[in-house]
Formats: sequence, structure tokens, C-alpha cells
Amino acid sequence: MPENLRELRPKVPDTEKITVNLGYVDLGQVDLMVQEGFYSNRTDFIRTAIRNQLERHADVVKQSTVRNSLDLGMRHYSRANLEAAQRTGQMLQINVLGLATIAADVTPELARATIASVSVLGALHATPAVKAALADRTR
Repeated sequence: MPENLRELRPKVPDTEKITVNLGYVDLGQVDLMVQEGFYSNRTDFIRTAIRNQLERHADVVKQSTVRNSLDLGMRHYSRANLEAAQRTGQMLQINVLGLATIAADVTPELARATIASVSVLGALHATPAVKAALADRTR
């Protein structure tokens, strides 16, 4: 990157890699569906299957999200957010269904001083030091 350009906000990937173990017969059936042109590849098949199941259970997910007071989607916690909370003596309860990110410039000390608990269904992106500092507050 040229010296006069700075990245304002690091790009957060919009997907998380997972591993799925399938039996040989199931995998063969997936490959057959791909070969027959129903899906472009294995990943396309798996994503479609997951989305279909999530759609099938959308009401349950919605009710549970409300019941558990979860923020749905992406939630970013910047250093400025946490410093503002610290100034007011507020302790944050992070409850996210999706992606929660804590900025790279947040120190472990600031995180411990302002974050009371972390519950993320999905992914939490933070520095290893901040994750370690919050380990006893993470469910």
C-alpha cells in the first residue's frame, strides 16, 4: 500500500470456514447432485442445505433471538466505544448472533474494564490478547 494511503477499517470477511465430516455415501450423493448440475460445487450444496434448514426454523431462531436479547448481524466495538463506556462507568454485555468484532487497537486492560460478559453465537474477532483477557467472561 502506498505511504500516503491508509486502510481506515480492516476488511472483515463475511464468511467463516467450518469443517463438515460426511459419510462416503452422503458425500457421493452430494457429488452426484453437483455432477447432474443441481449445484455448482459441494460448498454450494452445503450452503443451500443450511439456508433451507435455517428458513425452515426461522420462527424458532427469531423467538430465541428476542428471548436471549441477542444483537443480530454484525456488531463492532471500537476503542472509542469502549472508552466512552469507561468514562460513564458502563459495563457492556456483548450478546451477538452473527459476528462480533473488537477493534485491534483495544487493549486487554480496556476490554476487561468495560466488558462484563461476551456471548457470541457465530464468530468473535479480536486480538488473541483481548480474547485471553476476556476468557473468564466468555460463554
